Amino acid sequence: MFANRYVRTIILSRVLLQLGIWIRNYAVLLYVSELTHNNPVDISLISVAEFAPIFIFGLIGGTFADRWRPKRTMVWSDLLSGLSVGAVLLAVINGGWVALLIGSFVSASLSQFSQPSAMKLYKRHVPAEQLQGVMAMSQTLVAVFTVLGPVIGTFIFIKFGINVSLILTAVMFLGSSFILSTLPRDEAEPKSENNGGFIKELTAGLRYIRDNKSLRTLSMTFSAVGLASGLTQPLQIFLVIENLGRDRQFLQWLVMANGAAMLVGGAAIIAIAKKFKPQTLLLVGLLVNAVCTVGMGASKQIWLTIVLLVISGLFYPCIQGGIQTLLVRNTEGAFIGRVSGTIMPIFMGMMVVGMFISGYLKDAFSLIGVFAVSGMFAMLGALLLLPIVVKKSSKAEAGPTA
Repeated sequence: MFANRYVRTIILSRVLLQLGIWIRNYAVLLYVSELTHNNPVDISLISVAEFAPIFIFGLIGGTFADRWRPKRTMVWSDLLSGLSVGAVLLAVINGGWVALLIGSFVSASLSQFSQPSAMKLYKRHVPAEQLQGVMAMSQTLVAVFTVLGPVIGTFIFIKFGINVSLILTAVMFLGSSFILSTLPRDEAEPKSENNGGFIKELTAGLRYIRDNKSLRTLSMTFSAVGLASGLTQPLQIFLVIENLGRDRQFLQWLVMANGAAMLVGGAAIIAIAKKFKPQTLLLVGLLVNAVCTVGMGASKQIWLTIVLLVISGLFYPCIQGGIQTLLVRNTEGAFIGRVSGTIMPIFMGMMVVGMFISGYLKDAFSLIGVFAVSGMFAMLGALLLLPIVVKKSSKAEAGPTA
């Protein structure tokens, strides 16, 4: 896969972007926390600044990604992100910490234009038999920075402060833009059949998802997975305190164990990607996740909780890699931006809904009750996926797939 120039270049640019994002996120979090004396409202605004653009600009960015040339879109998005961080640095030097939130919002918004363009380049330049491995590699990269990102971001802020953190963030974004600029010139974009304007193309993308049974199914599966993830994410601290009887600092070991397992699982998926169909990997990943989630909610033993976390982490790349591969394979190149720009916000939206109601559900029922509900939603996602699995299997028996 690394022999492919597009894969090599995009992955390298994503490494720099991930570094920049984690350094920025933890610098902003720690700086605002320090400056506002842990004011919960001000700290919550950080999450709003980072997540709101996914809802506001997801579909819009995807639509523009379909209209614009992908390399140019990615280069300019990263370049503008770097320049926006530079502007924020000037504001912070002059005492304006609110500019940090604005800068995070702008940078996250630009990502909604860049990410669909990367999918578009993968669709064009990665052979079908390598696509699943490339998606698994992307998820492995995310897993690596899930483990290392908080450590790197925290270390740089504590050691060097907010100014150096922002300078490094800008350097990472600008470096990513430079690396992407080395890709070959974009091909001319084919004219869309819906050339009546932006709104017409946006609605055409929504109709395309509505009329495509596989994409409708993936949207529903992603909704269930997002809700399941959101229900348990804020409550992990209670697994440590209530179920295991340890202090909150012990959570970092559980997170690291899960992240390390995700890394190993992602590497394994890259190795076996050609041997298994993406819908099979996704189905297995969801079923294993459902069982492990319920088990973690019920476990009172440290060793059992860690084992379940490791198993869940090993199979989690099956879920993300499977969904991304199916999304790309079932979408025409002309619609890839709008499809990814619609389905990803669905996942994030349901995850935020789950995070919002998880505390209320825990108070109303119990910790194990919430984890059981989360496991049920993961199982529901697997059941919703069955029509795709059955359809693909029937086609395979009938003859070569189209």
